[in-house]
Amino acid sequence: MPHVDNDRGAGTFPLPAPGRYVYPVEALAEPYRTWLADLQKREAGDEELASALGAGLALIRSAATRATDAADRDALASHADRIGRAAGAEAVGLAGDAELVELMARHIDRSEATWAERELEVVVDRERARFAAWYEMFPRSGAAADRSATFREAEKALERVAAMGFDVVYLPPIHPIGHAHRKGRNNALVAAPGDPGSPWAIGSAEGGFMAVHPDLGTLDDFDRFVAAAARLGLEVALDFAIQCSPDHPWVREHPEWFFHRPDGTIKYAENPPKKYQDIYPLNFQCADPRPLWDAMRRIVEFWIRHGVRTFRVDNPHTKPVKFWEWLIRSVQEAHPDAIFLAEAFTRPKMMRVLAKSGFTQSYTYFTWRNDKQELIDYLTEITTPPVAEYFRGNLWPNTPDILHETLQRGGRPAFKTRLVLAATLSSVYGIYSGYELCENVPREPGSEEYLNSEKYEYKVRDWDAPGNLVEYVTRLNRIRRENRALQEYRNLRFYLADDPHVLFFGKMTPERDNLVFVAANVDPFGAHASLVDVPIAELGIDAQQTYRMHELVSDRWYDWRGPRGYVELDPAIEPAQIFVLQR
Repeated sequence: MPHVDNDRGAGTFPLPAPGRYVYPVEALAEPYRTWLADLQKREAGDEELASALGAGLALIRSAATRATDAADRDALASHADRIGRAAGAEAVGLAGDAELVELMARHIDRSEATWAERELEVVVDRERARFAAWYEMFPRSGAAADRSATFREAEKALERVAAMGFDVVYLPPIHPIGHAHRKGRNNALVAAPGDPGSPWAIGSAEGGFMAVHPDLGTLDDFDRFVAAAARLGLEVALDFAIQCSPDHPWVREHPEWFFHRPDGTIKYAENPPKKYQDIYPLNFQCADPRPLWDAMRRIVEFWIRHGVRTFRVDNPHTKPVKFWEWLIRSVQEAHPDAIFLAEAFTRPKMMRVLAKSGFTQSYTYFTWRNDKQELIDYLTEITTPPVAEYFRGNLWPNTPDILHETLQRGGRPAFKTRLVLAATLSSVYGIYSGYELCENVPREPGSEEYLNSEKYEYKVRDWDAPGNLVEYVTRLNRIRRENRALQEYRNLRFYLADDPHVLFFGKMTPERDNLVFVAANVDPFGAHASLVDVPIAELGIDAQQTYRMHELVSDRWYDWRGPRGYVELDPAIEPAQIFVLQR
């Protein structure tokens, strides 16, 4: 094992396919290497040299007795004979023969080995878990303002999403929606006739978690939708929201799975001051939770059989961690390619615990990190060890529930900047439909909820509306696909930029054959210029050497020299630049 520093070594071993692996750690002395290092320090005329050589010969002959392979056994004996016939410097040279050192390592004496107290575990994910661009869309929207689109009609939207370069199309719940306490437009407590209700109020007489809303079509139509997405290079992700409407069949069939008030009625969901009268949370602390656990597993397996391999899990922090450890592990044992995204905007420790319980990706606080220093601090935290060893942040500048003040006030420049940051700071990111149109009107001042939220109504959008970012999004996703450095999660490094509003960071491939640097103006209201530090010494570039920077957004070339470059970022023109350094 190669030495790192201060009694630390490093080693690697191949893992052939996605899955969960365990490995032990064994520590043992290397007497031959220790002997050889001591031998090579001795002078040729050292009176103890002959004695030292004898000790080494004993080690070699002992290794030969442990060798089960005849060829290795004969080779060790031959090396011992040659060293035994030699003397002085010649013998020392023969003892350090590379083949002999390798043979001795192969047949090391393990009788005194010390083992770690427990086996360690490593999870190998497929590439899509590490590198993907997500697009969230409501399949029921797009056909008309007064009716649901069908899956067949939603197939047209897939072509648009694929053309922008996304990898995953994420659908909110597609199941039947309850009628009792159905929410109206803008989260009104009473629905008007024709209001579709929130997709997260799951279940009605038409079925529950294993059913498709009849307005969307049938299971066959869903299968066709998944197949159409696959032909376009898209993967379909489903929302796994573990909650029921008051009309869900389980309310009648399994009342023991819900929380009850003292009067026996079932409690609806609350997140004070918010109330969700149309949703009943499930009680994972009920008297016998195992049938509920098994039902959850059957739901996931059902949709896997219908072509889904990726699940966005709604509010996982409100369910027991032990449940997630069991569910994710049991699913991935049968389906190693399954991906689970945790939608948990909660306390940092809980978010980390969920990641450790098995979640492949996690939502983050990125939406609320908008200033330069808080971006540096937070992204450094989640993309470097130890957190990055188990936590993979999926960055979303918006969701159907979150329209941050930065986007409300900053308009199109803020939308462009936040998009560039999400797409380059992490190898996995996503946007909610309408982001490319810069939709930024809140329901009311001080609210992060959208006015006329798609959660409660059908939407028809003009995707060609003036000022749209469709081409910009497409360009960014192409840049991500063409630059391998942007496809890695743990290679983010921040560098000095003199201006307090300019963020400068880079990503490199291990081979240093793809060097990407990003400069972003986090002030959507003013132009800023800055000197930025480029790590040329680390890259082996002389301080007097000119190197070329290819700016990918504008497709312009710049000649830089020395460790400091210069950027000008006007939010009215381009608030961010993405450079590839050409040696």
